[in-house]
Amino acid sequence: ISCSRYEYTDVLLCHDDELEGRRVAFILYLVPPWRSSDGGTLDLYSTDGHFQPQSIVKTLVPLLNTLVLFEVSPVSFHQVAEVLTKDKCRLSLSGWFHGPCLERPPHHTEAPVPRSPHLPRDESVLLEWVNPAYLDISYQEQIQQNFEDSSEIQLKDFLREEKFREVSQALQRPQIQWKKRGPPNKRCYDVASLDNLPRCVRECWELLHSEAFFLLLSNFTGLRLHYLCPNDDDEEEEEEDKEQNKEARRVEEQDNAQAGETSGALVEASSAGTSRAKELSTPVCCGELRRWSHGGYTLLHDAQAARAEFALDLVLPFCAADWCSDFGGSTCYVANEEDEELLTVYPEDNSLALVYRDKETLKFVKHINHKSCSNSTNVRAFYDFSIVYFE
Repeated sequence: ISCSRYEYTDVLLCHDDELEGRRVAFILYLVPPWRSSDGGTLDLYSTDGHFQPQSIVKTLVPLLNTLVLFEVSPVSFHQVAEVLTKDKCRLSLSGWFHGPCLERPPHHTEAPVPRSPHLPRDESVLLEWVNPAYLDISYQEQIQQNFEDSSEIQLKDFLREEKFREVSQALQRPQIQWKKRGPPNKRCYDVASLDNLPRCVRECWELLHSEAFFLLLSNFTGLRLHYLCPNDDDEEEEEEDKEQNKEARRVEEQDNAQAGETSGALVEASSAGTSRAKELSTPVCCGELRRWSHGGYTLLHDAQAARAEFALDLVLPFCAADWCSDFGGSTCYVANEEDEELLTVYPEDNSLALVYRDKETLKFVKHINHKSCSNSTNVRAFYDFSIVYFE
């Protein structure tokens, strides 16, 4: 049993309480007079055929000395909605009655996001869009050195100012179709359909997927995202190859004296296999154009940890000039099964964030709270291009 205290902007996002032995959950409310407009409601979700939460179908307003009980099951998804009042505290006692474990259906596995190689665009797209300072070779070398030291960097004023303004204005046009992306136990934000983007937004999307941009990222990071990017290990591998070839020839000469041509064929086949194994994979990427507003977030989940791999994350925000850090919406990186944040990237206008993560590093976007829309004269939302690149 535990005591939970929720105050302004506190929230407990969608989950199912599923843990070995939990059978029935209970909550005893110890609240002052409470209304639905105060937030902090207990929201219950419907589920689909894969036992994934879909939408809120029932809302319970906390009431003093009221006991709520519900069965813990594969479909018991619920949340404590964000507390919107600044004057009250949502206090409760909660816990579980335990019993024999029930058989659970297998966890649903989402289809992986499709990846694609670069688009065939030459360096003219960089000259048109990117701040000329970032096209200077010596400056790129400095950026790469800094990136290799910390595995992350933020490049301010990355796009040409006129291009950045044009895209910022276009992103707010009603012609863009936005769709809520879920399920809510993993994520909640708006993603744009790529079918009807304004021309400048489409061109910015193509810039970030272009061959020239892959090469630029290689120069920024030292990662092998383009075949023209030199590899620091190439010279060492060449020396190793020479030594291996000398040894192979020595073995071949010895074995040929004993077994004729057979061993020579085996050495040749082995060398060919090694050559094929060392062929470079084709760099690819996947991404989204996202809109972030009150209630948006992503969550860490088991499937994310299972699929974690080496990758370069890129985020380029728009319309975030007045965004405050206490609104939420920052991207946090954590080590798998650890609570401490390794890195936090805050949304900043026209600041290109690059983060290289390994298989043990996960990320999530902090819940955007009520403070982001407390000023009724301003619509509090920002947008970003989020692209992930793989060597």
